[in-house]
Amino acid sequence: MMNRPQDAFGPLLKSWRNRRHVSQLDLAMGAGMSQRHISFLETGRSKPSRYAVRQICEALQMPAAEHDVMLVSAGFAPQSTDASWNAEVHAAVDASIDYVLNSHEPYPAVSVDRIWNLKKANESALKFFAAAGGTGQPNMLRDVFSPGVLRNNIRNWSEVTRALFRLLDLEVARRPHDEDGKNLLEELRSLPGVVDAIAERPKEHPAPVLSIEFMIDGADLKLFSLIATVGMSMDATLDDLRIETLLPADEQTRQWFAGLR
Repeated sequence: MMNRPQDAFGPLLKSWRNRRHVSQLDLAMGAGMSQRHISFLETGRSKPSRYAVRQICEALQMPAAEHDVMLVSAGFAPQSTDASWNAEVHAAVDASIDYVLNSHEPYPAVSVDRIWNLKKANESALKFFAAAGGTGQPNMLRDVFSPGVLRNNIRNWSEVTRALFRLLDLEVARRPHDEDGKNLLEELRSLPGVVDAIAERPKEHPAPVLSIEFMIDGADLKLFSLIATVGMSMDATLDDLRIETLLPADEQTRQWFAGLR
Protein backbone atom coordinates (compact mmCIF):
# COMPACT_ATOMS: atom_id res chain seq x y z
CA MET A 1 0.00 0.00 0.00
CA MET A 2 2.87 2.37 0.80
CA ASN A 3 4.86 1.66 -2.39
CA ARG A 4 2.84 3.92 -4.66
CA PRO A 5 4.74 6.37 -6.90
CA GLN A 6 4.77 9.88 -5.59
CA ASP A 7 3.10 11.26 -8.74
CA ALA A 8 -0.04 9.18 -8.25
CA PHE A 9 -1.94 11.72 -6.17
CA GLY A 10 -3.94 13.20 -9.06
CA PRO A 11 -5.32 9.89 -10.39
CA LEU A 12 -6.07 8.70 -6.84
CA LEU A 13 -7.89 11.93 -6.05
CA LYS A 14 -10.00 11.66 -9.20
CA SER A 15 -10.74 8.00 -8.46
CA TRP A 16 -11.95 8.78 -4.93
CA ARG A 17 -13.99 11.76 -6.09
CA ASN A 18 -15.74 9.52 -8.64
CA ARG A 19 -16.29 6.83 -5.99
CA ARG A 20 -18.05 9.40 -3.82
CA HIS A 21 -20.01 10.76 -6.81
CA VAL A 22 -19.07 14.39 -6.13
CA SER A 23 -18.10 17.07 -8.62
CA GLN A 24 -14.90 19.10 -8.44
CA LEU A 25 -17.00 22.03 -7.26
CA ASP A 26 -18.63 20.00 -4.48
CA LEU A 27 -15.26 18.71 -3.33
CA ALA A 28 -13.75 22.18 -3.46
CA MET A 29 -16.51 23.55 -1.24
CA GLY A 30 -16.17 20.67 1.23
CA ALA A 31 -12.38 20.97 1.41
CA GLY A 32 -12.30 24.78 1.52
CA MET A 33 -10.48 25.16 -1.79
CA SER A 34 -11.19 26.52 -5.24
CA GLN A 35 -12.50 24.31 -8.01
CA ARG A 36 -9.54 25.35 -10.13
CA HIS A 37 -7.10 24.10 -7.49
CA ILE A 38 -8.88 20.72 -7.33
CA SER A 39 -8.66 20.52 -11.12
CA PHE A 40 -4.93 21.33 -11.07
CA LEU A 41 -4.34 18.70 -8.36
CA GLU A 42 -6.09 16.02 -10.43
CA THR A 43 -4.11 16.83 -13.58
CA GLY A 44 -0.80 17.15 -11.73
CA ARG A 45 -0.35 20.83 -12.56
CA SER A 46 -0.27 21.56 -8.80
CA LYS A 47 1.17 19.63 -5.87
CA PRO A 48 -0.84 19.48 -2.62
CA SER A 49 0.41 20.51 0.78
CA ARG A 50 0.07 18.04 3.63
CA TYR A 51 -2.75 20.20 5.00
CA ALA A 52 -4.54 20.13 1.63
CA VAL A 53 -4.33 16.33 1.54
CA ARG A 54 -5.93 16.15 4.96
CA GLN A 55 -8.72 18.54 4.00
CA ILE A 56 -9.48 16.56 0.85
CA CYS A 57 -9.44 13.19 2.65
CA GLU A 58 -11.81 14.48 5.32
CA ALA A 59 -14.13 15.97 2.71
CA LEU A 60 -14.23 12.62 0.90
CA GLN A 61 -14.65 10.72 4.21
CA MET A 62 -11.77 8.41 3.47
CA PRO A 63 -10.63 5.69 5.91
CA ALA A 64 -7.40 6.36 7.79
CA ALA A 65 -5.45 3.79 5.77
CA GLU A 66 -6.53 5.42 2.51
CA HIS A 67 -5.53 8.79 3.97
CA ASP A 68 -2.03 7.35 4.40
CA VAL A 69 -2.04 6.17 0.78
CA MET A 70 -2.93 9.68 -0.37
CA LEU A 71 -0.17 11.24 1.74
CA VAL A 72 2.46 8.87 0.36
CA SER A 73 1.28 9.44 -3.23
CA ALA A 74 1.78 13.18 -2.63
CA GLY A 75 5.30 12.65 -1.28
CA PHE A 76 4.61 12.83 2.48
CA ALA A 77 5.09 10.34 5.30
CA PRO A 78 1.90 8.56 6.40
CA GLN A 79 0.24 10.06 9.45
CA SER A 80 0.07 6.63 11.17
CA THR A 81 3.86 6.72 11.71
CA ASP A 82 3.69 9.82 13.93
CA ALA A 83 5.61 8.50 16.95
CA SER A 84 5.11 11.65 19.04
CA TRP A 85 1.72 10.41 20.23
CA ASN A 86 1.43 6.92 18.74
CA ALA A 87 2.86 4.88 21.64
CA GLU A 88 0.83 6.59 24.36
CA VAL A 89 -2.47 6.35 22.50
CA HIS A 90 -1.89 2.74 21.48
CA ALA A 91 -1.12 1.80 25.09
CA ALA A 92 -4.35 3.43 26.27
CA VAL A 93 -6.41 1.69 23.59
CA ASP A 94 -4.71 -1.63 24.33
CA ALA A 95 -5.52 -1.36 28.04
CA SER A 96 -9.13 -0.45 27.23
CA ILE A 97 -9.51 -3.47 24.96
CA ASP A 98 -8.23 -5.72 27.75
CA TYR A 99 -10.78 -4.19 30.09
CA VAL A 100 -13.68 -4.79 27.69
CA LEU A 101 -12.66 -8.38 26.97
CA ASN A 102 -12.21 -9.28 30.63
CA SER A 103 -15.39 -7.51 31.71
CA HIS A 104 -17.40 -9.54 29.19
CA GLU A 105 -16.80 -12.83 31.02
CA PRO A 106 -18.33 -15.42 31.09
CA TYR A 107 -19.24 -14.75 27.45
CA PRO A 108 -16.80 -14.80 24.52
CA ALA A 109 -15.15 -11.57 23.36
CA VAL A 110 -12.34 -11.09 20.86
CA SER A 111 -10.32 -8.30 19.33
CA VAL A 112 -9.69 -8.62 15.58
CA ASP A 113 -8.39 -6.47 12.76
CA ARG A 114 -10.33 -5.36 9.68
CA ILE A 115 -10.09 -8.79 8.02
CA TRP A 116 -10.76 -10.77 11.20
CA ASN A 117 -7.23 -11.75 12.16
CA LEU A 118 -7.43 -12.56 15.87
CA LYS A 119 -5.45 -10.19 18.09
CA LYS A 120 -6.78 -10.96 21.58
CA ALA A 121 -9.42 -13.15 23.18
CA ASN A 122 -10.80 -13.52 26.68
CA GLU A 123 -10.72 -16.87 28.49
CA SER A 124 -14.32 -17.71 27.61
CA ALA A 125 -13.68 -17.17 23.91
CA LEU A 126 -10.69 -19.52 23.96
CA LYS A 127 -12.69 -22.23 25.75
CA PHE A 128 -15.78 -21.78 23.60
CA PHE A 129 -14.07 -21.91 20.21
CA ALA A 130 -12.00 -24.90 21.32
CA ALA A 131 -15.20 -26.70 22.34
CA ALA A 132 -16.85 -25.71 19.04
CA GLY A 133 -14.01 -27.23 17.02
CA GLY A 134 -11.94 -24.19 16.13
CA THR A 135 -8.46 -24.93 14.80
CA GLY A 136 -6.84 -21.94 16.47
CA GLN A 137 -5.60 -20.46 13.20
CA PRO A 138 -5.14 -16.66 13.27
CA ASN A 139 -7.91 -15.73 10.83
CA MET A 140 -11.38 -16.36 12.24
CA LEU A 141 -13.17 -16.15 8.89
CA ARG A 142 -10.93 -18.87 7.45
CA ASP A 143 -11.80 -21.05 10.42
CA VAL A 144 -15.55 -20.55 9.98
CA PHE A 145 -15.60 -20.85 6.18
CA SER A 146 -13.25 -23.85 5.81
CA PRO A 147 -14.63 -27.42 5.92
CA GLY A 148 -14.06 -28.89 9.37
CA VAL A 149 -15.49 -29.42 12.83
CA LEU A 150 -16.27 -25.77 13.57
CA ARG A 151 -18.14 -25.32 10.30
CA ASN A 152 -20.08 -28.54 10.90
CA ASN A 153 -21.08 -27.36 14.37
CA ILE A 154 -22.65 -24.13 13.06
CA ARG A 155 -26.22 -25.16 12.33
CA ASN A 156 -27.05 -22.12 10.21
CA TRP A 157 -23.66 -22.00 8.50
CA SER A 158 -25.01 -20.76 5.15
CA GLU A 159 -26.75 -17.77 6.73
CA VAL A 160 -23.73 -16.92 8.85
CA THR A 161 -21.37 -17.27 5.90
CA ARG A 162 -23.50 -14.99 3.74
CA ALA A 163 -23.57 -12.33 6.47
CA LEU A 164 -19.84 -12.52 7.25
CA PHE A 165 -18.86 -12.48 3.58
CA ARG A 166 -20.95 -9.36 3.09
CA LEU A 167 -19.21 -7.65 6.03
CA LEU A 168 -15.78 -8.42 4.56
CA ASP A 169 -16.93 -7.36 1.09
CA LEU A 170 -18.05 -4.01 2.49
CA GLU A 171 -14.72 -3.57 4.26
CA VAL A 172 -12.81 -4.25 1.05
CA ALA A 173 -15.03 -1.80 -0.83
CA ARG A 174 -14.31 0.81 1.86
CA ARG A 175 -10.56 0.43 1.32
CA PRO A 176 -9.86 -0.15 -2.40
CA HIS A 177 -6.07 -0.41 -1.91
CA ASP A 178 -6.27 -3.15 0.73
CA GLU A 179 -4.67 -6.09 -1.10
CA ASP A 180 -4.80 -8.33 1.98
CA GLY A 181 -8.56 -7.87 2.16
CA LYS A 182 -9.05 -8.54 -1.55
CA ASN A 183 -6.91 -11.68 -1.42
CA LEU A 184 -8.76 -13.05 1.59
CA LEU A 185 -12.12 -12.35 -0.05
CA GLU A 186 -11.14 -14.37 -3.12
CA GLU A 187 -9.64 -17.15 -1.00
CA LEU A 188 -12.85 -17.50 1.02
CA ARG A 189 -14.95 -17.43 -2.16
CA SER A 190 -12.95 -20.39 -3.50
CA LEU A 191 -13.67 -22.63 -0.49
CA PRO A 192 -16.20 -25.47 -0.96
CA GLY A 193 -19.82 -24.40 -0.53
CA VAL A 194 -19.12 -20.68 -0.05
CA VAL A 195 -20.36 -19.52 -3.47
CA ASP A 196 -23.61 -21.44 -2.99
CA ALA A 197 -24.06 -20.00 0.52
CA ILE A 198 -23.54 -16.45 -0.75
CA ALA A 199 -26.01 -16.97 -3.59
CA GLU A 200 -28.67 -18.56 -1.38
CA ARG A 201 -31.81 -16.48 -1.11
CA PRO A 202 -32.46 -15.10 2.40
CA LYS A 203 -35.60 -16.06 4.28
CA GLU A 204 -38.75 -14.18 3.36
CA HIS A 205 -39.16 -12.91 6.93
CA PRO A 206 -35.69 -12.95 8.52
CA ALA A 207 -35.21 -12.35 12.23
CA PRO A 208 -34.23 -8.76 13.13
CA VAL A 209 -30.88 -10.04 14.45
CA LEU A 210 -29.04 -13.03 12.99
CA SER A 211 -28.09 -15.52 15.71
CA ILE A 212 -25.20 -17.92 15.20
CA GLU A 213 -26.53 -21.36 16.13
CA PHE A 214 -23.98 -23.86 17.45
CA MET A 215 -24.40 -27.53 18.34
CA ILE A 216 -21.75 -28.45 20.89
CA ASP A 217 -21.84 -31.84 22.64
CA GLY A 218 -25.61 -32.01 22.18
CA ALA A 219 -26.20 -28.47 23.46
CA ASP A 220 -28.08 -26.13 21.13
CA LEU A 221 -26.53 -22.67 21.60
CA LYS A 222 -27.63 -19.38 20.04
CA LEU A 223 -25.48 -16.25 20.13
CA PHE A 224 -25.61 -12.81 18.58
CA SER A 225 -22.76 -10.36 18.31
CA LEU A 226 -22.01 -6.71 18.99
CA ILE A 227 -19.07 -5.13 17.15
CA ALA A 228 -17.30 -2.01 18.42
CA THR A 229 -14.60 0.14 16.82
CA VAL A 230 -12.30 2.91 18.00
CA GLY A 231 -14.22 6.14 17.49
CA MET A 232 -12.89 9.00 15.37
CA SER A 233 -9.54 7.32 14.71
CA MET A 234 -7.09 9.02 12.36
CA ASP A 235 -4.54 6.20 12.68
CA ALA A 236 -4.75 3.24 10.27
CA THR A 237 -3.73 0.69 12.89
CA LEU A 238 -6.35 1.87 15.37
CA ASP A 239 -8.92 2.20 12.59
CA ASP A 240 -8.35 -1.51 11.89
CA LEU A 241 -9.36 -2.67 15.35
CA ARG A 242 -12.70 -4.36 16.04
CA ILE A 243 -14.05 -5.80 19.29
CA GLU A 244 -16.67 -8.50 18.84
CA THR A 245 -18.62 -9.56 21.89
CA LEU A 246 -20.86 -12.62 21.69
CA LEU A 247 -24.00 -12.69 23.81
CA PRO A 248 -26.56 -15.43 24.54
CA ALA A 249 -29.76 -15.20 22.52
CA ASP A 250 -31.75 -17.44 24.89
CA GLU A 251 -31.77 -18.76 28.46
CA GLN A 252 -30.37 -22.19 27.53
CA THR A 253 -27.28 -20.57 26.06
CA ARG A 254 -26.93 -18.31 29.10
CA GLN A 255 -26.97 -21.33 31.41
CA TRP A 256 -24.42 -23.18 29.28
CA PHE A 257 -21.91 -20.36 29.60
CA ALA A 258 -22.56 -20.11 33.32
CA GLY A 259 -21.29 -23.69 33.56
CA LEU A 260 -18.27 -23.04 31.36
CA ARG A 261 -16.36 -21.35 34.16
